[in-house]
Order: sequence, then C-alpha cells, then structure tokens
Amino acid sequence: MGAQSKQQARAFEHYLPASAMWRSDRPFRILVADDDATSRRLLKYLLEKWRFEVILAEDGLKAWEIMRLQDPPAIAILDWVMPELDGLELSRRIRALDNQHYTYIMMLTSERSGLIDGLRAGVDDYITKPFDAEELQGRLLVAERTLRFQNELIAAKERITQEARHDFLTGLLNRGGIMEVVEREISRSNRSSEQFSVVLADIDHFKRINDTFGHSAGDDVLREVAGRISHSLRVHDSVGRYGGEEFLVVLTGSGSTGALGAAENLRRRVCETPVMIGELERAVTVSLGIATRMQEVSAESLICAADVALYRAKNAGRNCVQVSNVPS
Repeated sequence: MGAQSKQQARAFEHYLPASAMWRSDRPFRILVADDDATSRRLLKYLLEKWRFEVILAEDGLKAWEIMRLQDPPAIAILDWVMPELDGLELSRRIRALDNQHYTYIMMLTSERSGLIDGLRAGVDDYITKPFDAEELQGRLLVAERTLRFQNELIAAKERITQEARHDFLTGLLNRGGIMEVVEREISRSNRSSEQFSVVLADIDHFKRINDTFGHSAGDDVLREVAGRISHSLRVHDSVGRYGGEEFLVVLTGSGSTGALGAAENLRRRVCETPVMIGELERAVTVSLGIATRMQEVSAESLICAADVALYRAKNAGRNCVQVSNVPS
C-alpha cells in the first residue's frame, strides 16, 4: 500500500467505532471490483481489518471470472464504471447464474442517478464515493444479516427435502425416495444399455416379533436390519424402506450374477449375528428376491418381478435368495 493510501486508511480508521474490529468466526468472503487502484487498496485494508477475506479484481471481466467459480464470494462490492464490463452488466450476469447461495451486491458509485436501473439489475445496496468507513461497516452488517438469513432458509429447505425422502424410523430412503432411484437407473440404463438389479428383502416372521415382544421391539429390529443392509452395500448402491418390514435395494451396474452375490452377502450380514431385543438375543433372517433389468422395462414391472422371486424365497423355507426373470 502506498504512502497516500496508508494515510487515507489511517484517516478512515480514526472514525471507526470501537465495535469496528467485530467479526464473526466465519466471515463471508468479499469480492472488490474497482479499476481505481487506490480505492481497491483502501477497501482491502479496511475489510481485512474487519477480518473479511478479500478478493480483488481490477476490471469487470476479471470479476465475472471470479463470480463464475464453483465457490464464489458471498458479497460483491462493484464499481459502477469499470473497463471490459461495467458494474450494471456484471450485476445482471451474477443474477443470471444458477447459484444455490445468494450473492449480496453492493455498488460503488459517485452519483445515484441510475439507482433504479441498478436495483432492476439486481443490486442490493449502494455505497457513494467517497465512502464513509462507518457507513460501509453498517451496510456490511446488513449484508451479513441478509446472507445468514438466506443460508438458514436454504438449510431449512434441505432439511425438509431430506425428511420428505427419508423414512423417519430407519433413516433410509422412504418408498418415494427409493423409487426415484429406480426411475433414475432405468433412464440411465436406457441410455447406456448397462444392466442394473433390484432386490426386495423381507424380514422373516416379523409379525411374531411384534406379537411377542411388542411394536417398540419391532422398531428396534427394523432399525438394526436396516443398518446391516446399508453397511453391506457398495457406496454407489441404494436402499430404502419399501413398506412395513420390506426393503428395496438398487444395485447399480450389477447383472444377475453380481446381484446374486450381493444379495447373498446381504442375507449373511443380517443373520450372522443375533439381534438384541431387550436383554434377549434373537436370530433374525431375511428372504430376498432379485430382478435384473436386461431390456427396457418399467419400474413397476421390475419390482413386480423381484416380488415374485421374493414370494418363491418365502415358499422355499425363507432365509434364502431367489432370482426372477424380468418380463419384456
């Protein structure tokens, strides 16, 4: 920073209130885009004093490249008049980006004649040149409050989406969530002709557990079996609670041979260790039916074929795996 810039910075700092050194534990990153080198250095000096992380750009085009990164700054302080791309057009482009998190845009300007145009372009606030440090800090407080509220809304939306697709008891995908996976795999398989398989797993004699030990014990068994199934799968496979004591597994990229091995491994993982019900140990087993997608077929037909195989496994004495032929 040059001698003149340091002198200006000290002059600004003289007017900063005692709270000016306040910062949160995780400050937002700020982009400062200004073709005036003195203004850039002064803003950088003040913002870093307030413990912001600052990224500088000397023209609109470089600022645009920064804002197109995967993790762009949350706050953008843009000069209205810049070479390559002015602040107004840059604001429009930022607003057109499909970013999950909101960018709070503050416009640096020496006059307010185009205020409405700026607001229409997506500008959130203005800072008039030459700016006052205390006013700048106050406007940044508003920016942070707005961004934190926005992030809370995004987190709440994600929680609602998560809860809508997951079973509250087991934590697995619910019926709707696992069916989305099946539909997605069918679409992918139609494009690539790659096989995949579904497995229906049903806990054997589950009604006896509920009748003998109560529904709370039955819930414990469901959670334990769900965990064992989940831990037996590869990272790119999926499992959901299909209904009651039934689980639907989607084995990505697995033909009938691979699916049979995965289902046998799943069956062993469930039955190899007794489940604790209160202070009692009880052996729990599952019966499984496999269906492999070999040609274009609907999700309903595929799962129906797995259900037929599951029915055969039950009739064969339970705690076994059966494979079904998928109808065309």
